[in-house]
Amino acid sequence: KKNRLTRHNYSLTFFTYLLLQDRFQRFTMRFHQPYLNLILIINFSLTFQKHKLTEAFAPSSTQHAKATNYDQFSQSSSDDAFMMSNNKKYSLVINRFGSRNGGDKIDNVSSTQLCMNKKKKGTGGGKKKANRASPKGFAGALRELQMSTFPYAGDIKPGKQSPQKTVMEKSVVKPDYSEDGIPKSMSNVLPWIIEVKTPAQIEKMRAAGRVAREVLDIAGRAVKVGVTTDEIDNLVHAETIKRGAYPSPLNYHGFPKSCCTSVNEVICHGIPDDRKLQDGDIINIDITCYLDGFHGDCSEMFTVGTVNDEAKRLLQTTYDCWVKSMNHVKPGNNYKEIGGIIEDHIVERGFTTVRNFCGHGIGSVFHTNPNIYHYKNDEPTGVMAEGHTFTIEPMICEGTAQVLNWPDKWTATTTDGKRTAQFEHTLLVTPDGVEALTGKLETSPLQFWERESTVHDGVWLGTSESAKTRAIEVNNHVSATS
Repeated sequence: KKNRLTRHNYSLTFFTYLLLQDRFQRFTMRFHQPYLNLILIINFSLTFQKHKLTEAFAPSSTQHAKATNYDQFSQSSSDDAFMMSNNKKYSLVINRFGSRNGGDKIDNVSSTQLCMNKKKKGTGGGKKKANRASPKGFAGALRELQMSTFPYAGDIKPGKQSPQKTVMEKSVVKPDYSEDGIPKSMSNVLPWIIEVKTPAQIEKMRAAGRVAREVLDIAGRAVKVGVTTDEIDNLVHAETIKRGAYPSPLNYHGFPKSCCTSVNEVICHGIPDDRKLQDGDIINIDITCYLDGFHGDCSEMFTVGTVNDEAKRLLQTTYDCWVKSMNHVKPGNNYKEIGGIIEDHIVERGFTTVRNFCGHGIGSVFHTNPNIYHYKNDEPTGVMAEGHTFTIEPMICEGTAQVLNWPDKWTATTTDGKRTAQFEHTLLVTPDGVEALTGKLETSPLQFWERESTVHDGVWLGTSESAKTRAIEVNNHVSATS
């Protein structure tokens, strides 16, 4: 009987280990979640009885697993937004808790996360995580073969990437994932539990948001025919460091660049490379800056040369639905209502909204509660309250909203190769409405979709009285200089 239990424990542990591998992600995508959960629960209960067997698969750990959390939140395997499978997100986390050293490094920790069936393993040590987008050796050769034979949906294909940068400046405060690529902080288990920022934290977020806005404006001015997205990334990196901040995307789960550049059919998480921008392209530049322990996150669309009327209509619709949804933000409203506002606006105009990625809470943690879905939903994502900070970042498509994930593990495009657009602000819920912490400045460019919007005339900075007053000043200055 003891031998049978041991064999059973080995087989279940190994089976679970295989399920967590990248090569089994397609299987687990189709595997019914309740049965997977049942297998995991049985396995862990047996493993706790025979914990020495577990050490064969986690040799770096010497303690029992103290907690198993099923969390609706999961760290994005791609980034700035979260990823979902069948409109649900499951994150399996097995933590062996150790002592904290200085608050930013966890000792004696071994963790395994299942995030959209993509495995992330690691410890809190200082070993740098491998670049998932550009692996080396045999894995690199295999990746090159995958990339060269992959059935891309449209004209955008991966170019050559420059080496990944590091931030050596000691004066720059770095996030906990800067060295090994593994975020240490996790969201609350309950998706409706949302952190309320203190006045001191809000001021730090305001400063981080301003830096992100300044860097985004500089990157936008660099958008021209013939400019490569790698050149834009170099500029973003330099300007972020110049302001004493860290480019948040850099090495986040191994992301190799300091910003995301998503061109035409690329929905999000486009990796900057040596492809030159062409006349008629549309590009989203996604900037997040980490300053003094807090993130500021924003993105905007830019046009390259002359774009056609269909592209202009996509950009205008995306901007208007985004502003409509932000106007809904105030204390007491439900977060789940945001998605319906977005979907109602875009569907009647013939567009679709992406369901695989969502907005997110933000602060000292890059991605946290609440999850902001950009489509009609009934998820228990909580109620808006003063002091909440989060992003709204709808991704709207000309054709299908189905997602094609590239072999680089990051880039997501539409499956039909048609174009997509996105805007994003970091928002603060105030007593009388909402304020954009990444709002535009007097020096920011005024885009055609802001001038021609039927939802809001000019630059939008929020619905609170202070935000409206500030918007009048910015719009008067922009009008006088344009």
